Amino acid sequence: MSVGSIRVSEIFGPTIQGEGALIGLPTVFVRTGGCDFRCSWCDSLHAVDSAFRDQWIPMSTEAVWHKVTELSGGKPLTVSLSGGNPAIQPLRPLIELGHSQGYRFALETQGSVAQAWFRDLDILVISPKPPSSGMLTDWDQVDHCLHLAAGGPEVALKIVVFDDADYEFAQRAGERYPQTPLFLQPGNHTPPPPDDDNARIDIDGVMDRMHWLVAKVTADQWFTARVLPQLHVLLWGNKRGV
Repeated sequence: MSVGSIRVSEIFGPTIQGEGALIGLPTVFVRTGGCDFRCSWCDSLHAVDSAFRDQWIPMSTEAVWHKVTELSGGKPLTVSLSGGNPAIQPLRPLIELGHSQGYRFALETQGSVAQAWFRDLDILVISPKPPSSGMLTDWDQVDHCLHLAAGGPEVALKIVVFDDADYEFAQRAGERYPQTPLFLQPGNHTPPPPDDDNARIDIDGVMDRMHWLVAKVTADQWFTARVLPQLHVLLWGNKRGV
């Protein structure tokens, strides 16, 4: 891969953002390939697992941007930079190019890799991974991400919750960052294998967890947290490219 190339798993849209701070917003997604985490319930293994590395295409900033403008018809909208972990990719030139044409950029990352260009974003969503993921969160590194973003983008936290341990993790995150909007969402416990986006999904189970999470938050009078579903899961299940 040449210096400055972006490793791309897929580019798709326009569709709606399915979760977090921008839920429902029309968006084009640039999903990068590669991640420094391997969460037990990852729903985008095709962009994480190195076994699928041959499907990740090294693209220049200009090639990525050509695809984004083709999909959006040249009409500015929000571009979501996702992954994998998009923070490990050289994305500053893409953000600068898009801004020059009136587009906005949102990025979601677990907060394990901090970049100076986070300040150039319009929206930064930090999604620390709870205990059910099997990963450990380095809160000092999350602090560093937030420090580098200071004075730049809107910032929010988003935490997936599967069980009581995840819920307690989310509560601690809320206490650590009381001034940062915090979004909670029930996890998809039947994520698709990388090669089958029509895999069965247990929507009833997802909704049961949604009811449980709402009940937990309200019973605890945790009135600053925002509980949302994964809207794309409710609409399309495990289907990719939507």
